[in-house]
Amino acid sequence: MPECGSTNTEARELIGQNRATDGCTVITDKQTAGRGQRGNQWEAAPGENLTLSVVWRPAFLPAAASFHLNLAVALAVHDWASALLGPDPALRLKWPNDLFYQDQKLGGILIENTLNGAQIHYSVAGIGINVNQTQFDAPTATSLSRLTGRAYALPPLAARLLESLERRYLQLRAGHVAALQQAYRQVLYRYDEWHTFEVAGKRAPGRIVDVTEAGQLVVEQAGGQRRSFGLQEIRHVLND
Repeated sequence: MPECGSTNTEARELIGQNRATDGCTVITDKQTAGRGQRGNQWEAAPGENLTLSVVWRPAFLPAAASFHLNLAVALAVHDWASALLGPDPALRLKWPNDLFYQDQKLGGILIENTLNGAQIHYSVAGIGINVNQTQFDAPTATSLSRLTGRAYALPPLAARLLESLERRYLQLRAGHVAALQQAYRQVLYRYDEWHTFEVAGKRAPGRIVDVTEAGQLVVEQAGGQRRSFGLQEIRHVLND
C-alpha cells in the first residue's frame, strides 16, 4: 500500500477480519506511525526504506517459547544484510532484535503476538530497515546507502528479505532451536565483551554471557555475579 500508519496495525486488522493467511505481508512506501521496541517511534523517510509486516500462525510454538520466533526473524534480517554487505564482523544483532552496523542502527524488528491459551495464535513481525535514506535525526542511525555509497531498488530487496524470513521460519518450525540460538549468539552485539550498561538509572560495567529461553539478557557484572534482565530493565550505553 502507498501509505499507512503502521504495517503492524494493518496486519492486525487483517487478522481481525479473518483475511490474514500464513505468511501474509503488508508493505508500504510511507509509514507515518511506525513503532519500535520500548514504545519508540521508527523514523523512516517515505519511499526510501523497507517497512513491512509479516503474519504467521505458529501453532507449533508455545507462548512461553515466543522468543524463539524473535531469534528466527532477527537472524533472517541479519542473513539478508550479510548477503548484501558480505561477511562483516561489524554487522550485528543488538539484543533483542535490532540490526546494527558497528554502533549504529540499520534496522529494527517489533514482534506482536496474539495468544490462544498457552499457544501463540498469530504473530505479526514488523520490520523496518534503512536502505536509501541518508539523513537521520538520530546520530545512531545508518543505512545501506550510507555504508555502500549506492542506491538500491526496493522491490528486489523486499523479495529477498521475504525469502530469508521463510528459510529461518521453516528452520524454527522444524524444531532446530539450538541451531538458531547458537547462530544468534555468534552475531550478538557486544557478546562476551565488557561494556557499560544502564540499570535502574545507574551505569556499571558488564559482559553479555547468554540469552535465556525466555529472551532475557544474561549479564555478568563486576565481581562475577550474573543477572538476567528483561527489555525494560537494562540498556546499552552506546558511547562508552
